[in-house]
Amino acid sequence: MSERAAIDALFPADLPEPEHWERRYPARELPEGAKVTRFGPSPTGFVHIGGVYVSTIDRDVSTHSGGVYFVRVEDTDQSREVEGALDQFTRAFDYFDLHPDESDADGAYGPYHQSQREQVYLTYVRQLLREGKAYLCFATKDELADISAKQQATKLPTGYYGKWAIWRDADPGAVAAKLAEGVPYVVRFRVPDDGAPRVRFTDAIRGDLEAEANRNDAVILKSSDTSPRLPTYHFAHAVDDHLMRVNLVVRGEEWISSVPLHQQLFAALDFEPITYAHIAPLMKQIPGGKRKLSKRKDPEAGVDFYIEAGYPARAILYYLRGLANGRLAEVPLDEALATPISLDQCGVAGPLVDLVKLEDISADHIATLTSEQVLDAVRAWSQLYDKDLVTVLDDARDLALRAIAVEREGVENPRKDLRKWSDFRAAYGFFFPTVFTPLTGPTDDRVTPLGVTPDVIRAFATDLADGYHHADDQPEWFNQVRDLATKHGFAPSPKDFKKNPDAYPGSIREASQLVRVALTGSTRSPDLHAISQALGVDEVLRRLRALAGA
Repeated sequence: MSERAAIDALFPADLPEPEHWERRYPARELPEGAKVTRFGPSPTGFVHIGGVYVSTIDRDVSTHSGGVYFVRVEDTDQSREVEGALDQFTRAFDYFDLHPDESDADGAYGPYHQSQREQVYLTYVRQLLREGKAYLCFATKDELADISAKQQATKLPTGYYGKWAIWRDADPGAVAAKLAEGVPYVVRFRVPDDGAPRVRFTDAIRGDLEAEANRNDAVILKSSDTSPRLPTYHFAHAVDDHLMRVNLVVRGEEWISSVPLHQQLFAALDFEPITYAHIAPLMKQIPGGKRKLSKRKDPEAGVDFYIEAGYPARAILYYLRGLANGRLAEVPLDEALATPISLDQCGVAGPLVDLVKLEDISADHIATLTSEQVLDAVRAWSQLYDKDLVTVLDDARDLALRAIAVEREGVENPRKDLRKWSDFRAAYGFFFPTVFTPLTGPTDDRVTPLGVTPDVIRAFATDLADGYHHADDQPEWFNQVRDLATKHGFAPSPKDFKKNPDAYPGSIREASQLVRVALTGSTRSPDLHAISQALGVDEVLRRLRALAGA
């Protein structure tokens, strides 16, 4: 049997030749300068916020250049696949509106899951074997461990290269014998013998870079005793990026060290090299410095953290764009979202993820929304994460709109106490009778810190309820509180009270706070008159009488 026939016998008889795939995936007809980008998530864990960061850049660059953006799920490592990871991808893409231009349902360059592209990879593995650019390796785990131990003992770089590559130039008879015995094997890439010791390449973000050339005969096809026969990431990405006609890959800087190997693979496969843009990782401030945002250590590393908390997607995207290009953080949100991201303005130092700053951005954004927009967004969030709140909002939609409008609509500086949708209960829950817990009387723990005696509280609240006037005019409404405070001996000002505290039960401030706590359950709230108008006269009276203990 000829050497070619022996190689071909390792593969399905109907396996297509490379020309088949070149015809199946022709060059894209796109404008000059158009960028074809891909985001390649791996379903081996939750979606990192850095993934949204990368896919945002991918989508932006492709869209503004007239190109194409797609998602290719890199699921060749099926032993590490986490159940539910693919659903999380969909949830993240939906939330941030980062839908790809192509998919399995509507795309000419699929399948878009690497686990479904086995035949494509086998074609090119076979081609490299035929050309002597790859070889079968039968090294066992123990043999590989022994090689690594000896290299470490002599302080040599670890890897499968040179004299350590024990199957690189094996006798064909030994290979045939192993095959006859059915011994599992992997396929390794044969690093060219005549390569330069160092290589140079141009990064779209970092400019001209230089690195040590790859010397390791990397595995390109996993063990023959597995099914399906899937490649390693290094080989799969080279084949897929070529056939799917990707011309720009945005990925983390940890992949810079792999560029020499990737260049060798592209050259061996006779593919045009593509441009890489290696972005700096998102960082976290810690005592004494900073470190990478960690999946294991930092809840905010996961995309679900932001979705479950209810940060508006547009606020997060605005924040991430500002991390990519600092100039975008200095312009209004709508302008920043519409302005192209420039790769040459991406920094090489990892930007810090600052949740305090993100919350400020989110609060500013929410303050620009109408009451209807806020209510609809809170309701949509609540359907997934607070179903009881959906019932409350649906049963009292008009009240909800009035509540949200307080100190928001028709004012120059709208309130910004809503920073994410999960804040709604804390910020607005007191407006709803089914959520708010009325006071239990003048000895309720919520009013005792004001230092007013129960007898005075009871008399003041009773008189206010009995003579309550639900005035539209704010000064008129507040005058009834002021008049009753005077009647019940409260000092006309905090200053007067401070001069002679034993002469008064409190000041007008304490009297006002009694009303505030009665209506909201807290000493901090928006404008009292606006709250009373939103609640309505019946609910105001119910809460005042609860303060009185009636």
